[in-house]
Amino acid sequence: MKLNFEIMKLYAILIMAILISSCKNPPTSEVIPFIEGYWEIKSVEMGDGTLKEFKVNTSVDFIELNGDSGVRKKLMPRLDGTFREFPSNEKFKVLVQNDSLLMQYQTPYATWTETVIRADDSLLVVRNHDNKEYVYRRYKKPEVIE
Repeated sequence: MKLNFEIMKLYAILIMAILISSCKNPPTSEVIPFIEGYWEIKSVEMGDGTLKEFKVNTSVDFIELNGDSGVRKKLMPRLDGTFREFPSNEKFKVLVQNDSLLMQYQTPYATWTETVIRADDSLLVVRNHDNKEYVYRRYKKPEVIE
């Protein structure tokens, strides 16, 4: 009986170690290359937990990086596969602070920071100062049938 208890205790410790080691750390500089590219909004989770989903998008965000600086442009996809660029661009700096990856924006009208929650080849998730979480999916140009 004592042997079974010792084996169960060993399994419990092993399971706890696996769970603790599998917890993800917040993204840092290694995910910065994934931020670049064309993104379309998928959903926004409000600070109160309300979820707003976007089935169709009339605009796409293009994020371009140059070192630790970047620019975010709003684009409108056209049927021929090109884009119409909106006149306003948002410049930002990328930095790691307190184990978080931040995008600090500054325009003539406002200054704000977004925290990158996730960035990979298919999703970009950021949280703003209002605790709204924005989920973007990688934009794919629609296939035109001729």
